[in-house]
Amino acid sequence: MTILLYLVPAALGLGLMALVAFMWSLKSGQYDDLDGAAYRILNDDDVKDS
Repeated sequence: MTILLYLVPAALGLGLMALVAFMWSLKSGQYDDLDGAAYRILNDDDVKDS
């Protein structure tokens, strides 16, 4: 039962670290342009005429 004294704070710490990482990614603009990559593959600029 004493293992819970280690596991519960470890789980809470990992969850908090994941939340901080997610908030940082939101603040840095990671999710601003969700459609850009989908349309970028359709834009075929590097085609060379033979």
